[in-house]
Amino acid sequence: MKSIKEVMSEDVAVCRKEDTLFDAASKMKKQNVGAIPVCSENKALLGMVTDRDLVLRGYAEKKFDTAAVEEVMSDKLYYVSSDASLQEASDMMAREQIRRLPIVENEKLAGIVSLGDLSLDDKSNVAAGKALEDISERPEIH
Repeated sequence: MKSIKEVMSEDVAVCRKEDTLFDAASKMKKQNVGAIPVCSENKALLGMVTDRDLVLRGYAEKKFDTAAVEEVMSDKLYYVSSDASLQEASDMMAREQIRRLPIVENEKLAGIVSLGDLSLDDKSNVAAGKALEDISERPEIH
């Protein structure tokens, strides 16, 4: 089975924690993505900011577009190393209910993989489908 390194995107737009919500939203629009890793100057992964974070933790909380990304980013990090298998990555994505997974090498962001990236590989397509099914599943309300 292929490793994540073979399917991950290496050209990843990043934000710094002091960037503004406007900066993050502009990068998302320019890159046509819904999530951007937040990194330090030396590319250490600090968190992720999603379009959902911008809306729910930012604008819905009446934060200005000049507020820092740090105020809305998710800092509970899930990632895998670049030598992880596609199965390991899709299992983590399903278990943690995430659609984009940062790839870290030597404690620095090396890339990102999405469910779409996983589905492009024939052997991981089933794993990606299962991950999407698990992510999309709604918990029962009692």
